[in-house]
Amino acid sequence: MNRIAKIVMRHWKLLLAWNVLVLGITAVNIKITPRVWNSQAQLILPNVTNNSDADLGKLGSVRDEGVVFSQQLNPLNILSSIAMSDNAIAKVWENDPEKDQFTELSKYKKLFEVSPEKESTVISLTVKGSSSELAAQRATALIAAFRNRLQELRLDEAQQRSQFMQNEVKEALQKLLVAQKSLSEFRKNSNLVNSDEQTKEIILAMNTLNTEQAQAIAEAQAAEARMRMLSSRVALSPAAAVGSVRLKELKEYQLIRDKLSEVEVALVEARGKLTSNHPQVQDLQYQQNVLRDRLGQYAADSKGNVAGVDSTIGENTAGLAEQMVLAESQAMGMQAKAQQLQPAIDRLAVKLNSLPDKQAKLLELQRQYDIAEGVYNGIVAQAEQAKLGAFSAYPSVQVLNQPLINNKPVGPKLRLMILGALLASSFGSAAIALFLENRNPLLSPKDIQQTNIPVLASIPYIKNISGKLDQIGGEIEFQRLASAVSLMQLDSGRLMIASATTGEGKTTTVLGLANALIGLGFKVLVVDGDFRRAELSRSLGYQSQINWDTRFTQNQVRPNLDLLSVSIPEAKISEFVARGEFEQHLNYVQANGKYDYVLVDSSPVTMTPEAALIAKIISKVLFVVRSTSSHRNYFCDSIEQLTRHKAEIAGLAVNGVETRAQGYMYGQSIVQV
Repeated sequence: MNRIAKIVMRHWKLLLAWNVLVLGITAVNIKITPRVWNSQAQLILPNVTNNSDADLGKLGSVRDEGVVFSQQLNPLNILSSIAMSDNAIAKVWENDPEKDQFTELSKYKKLFEVSPEKESTVISLTVKGSSSELAAQRATALIAAFRNRLQELRLDEAQQRSQFMQNEVKEALQKLLVAQKSLSEFRKNSNLVNSDEQTKEIILAMNTLNTEQAQAIAEAQAAEARMRMLSSRVALSPAAAVGSVRLKELKEYQLIRDKLSEVEVALVEARGKLTSNHPQVQDLQYQQNVLRDRLGQYAADSKGNVAGVDSTIGENTAGLAEQMVLAESQAMGMQAKAQQLQPAIDRLAVKLNSLPDKQAKLLELQRQYDIAEGVYNGIVAQAEQAKLGAFSAYPSVQVLNQPLINNKPVGPKLRLMILGALLASSFGSAAIALFLENRNPLLSPKDIQQTNIPVLASIPYIKNISGKLDQIGGEIEFQRLASAVSLMQLDSGRLMIASATTGEGKTTTVLGLANALIGLGFKVLVVDGDFRRAELSRSLGYQSQINWDTRFTQNQVRPNLDLLSVSIPEAKISEFVARGEFEQHLNYVQANGKYDYVLVDSSPVTMTPEAALIAKIISKVLFVVRSTSSHRNYFCDSIEQLTRHKAEIAGLAVNGVETRAQGYMYGQSIVQV
């Protein structure tokens, strides 16, 4: 808070000017802003329906539910948009007595506000006017223009729907007839009556054939296994076994074998369809037995020692060879049967696979027909609804509350204007202060610490002394400063007290330090080195005694304290110091007066050139800053100038600090006093 107060005090003139400007603008705005009256009215939307329903078949039904409210579509919003449309507002604008004051329709529309109320069917109208009567007149005119616009939209909607529905009904009917024709033709061409029953019959026949085929393959595999077993026992392949009994060269034997295979195949098929007592089955069994006997006879006749037959084969071996031949014949017969059944199974599978495609086609055609029928019914219903429900799209509204006249004006809103002025004043002042502080901020303790210059004294705020040297105040702080100065190794006891700008408390510091040194028993000469303003001489009341002809005036302020004043034309000040006249006279006065310390109150470093020239004469400098007003940039520039002229900054004296628990820095450490 203290820092903010310091900043405000630094820039109080500009901040005051800004606040006066804001206050003036606000006062003028309040005065020139015209007064505004409001007129309010309410419209209500009744819930109407034409009770028209339509059956859409499998697609459901359509029903007119009247005015429906939802988050996506609110009829009140649509009606509000119509009321605020350019068409409706333009009709009110044409007959407005203040029409000439509004050059554009968009500006005139700002006088009207139409808004639906939440969770109700009420629309609120608010109209502004320069008088209460004019506001009510505009509200009444807007309601009339709104109703006329609704009627125009209803007529246009009914006409467009009627023309559109006629074409839509014709097109929907044509599509329905095409779908019906396609469905009938497909049913006729595909002969698809009941796809479920047909599928069951095909699957049953396929299962029967698959079973027979599986049995034949199993019997063939069993015969082959028996043949391999017999072949291993006689150590002969089937062909070798037949050759060993000389059966392979007998054509009659081969014919009987082939005939036996055919009979066995026919017998298996007959047993699958007929009973074992059926004449056909018995006849086939008889043929099988005869053929087997003949094969056995041929095998028995081939047992003799004939050329090409192994004579070592015994009767048992020949019998095994005969069984092996019979097993081979049976395996071949069963394999042939399985191959004969496969084409029939494939034909049934193709037929079964074609049924889903036909069924899917039938269902698709049926679905297209149902859709066409539903669309046709819906369009017919909408056509009837368009004739009966002229108010469905743009329902009628009724006046719930007539336009009311408010005797008190609603504008200008003084509270908002005052609040805006306060905000503008506050934020503007803050912006100005921040801008100025960024350009030239206050000197902070951190800035002082970064210079590595010791703070020798923290002096409290002291009012203007006005010649009363014994009422300066801050005795303890000045005594500490005098103690620090007494320990310095000064050249001829000379110390220059300087500051960056005016108002830093430099002169007060000179007098306080001189008074403290006198208290320590030293004789002190204070020199008014501010040749332009002579602040030190004025403070001690010797301004009237300055003699411009003699240049130097020496006065005794009190015992052991003398004042040396210098009077010289302002144009020759720099030359006076640079040519050494000031140094010569200072040496003369100091030698004659036998002073222990010479304190020179110089002019501000950043404002005059002679301060840097004096620093060449008096190398030790006590730099004075004020905690509430010193500028960082001026401070840094002053230190840089003095350092450039080879002056030594012996320490800092901080003026204007608070008297409670103030901290000051001596060397590199901070001490609380």
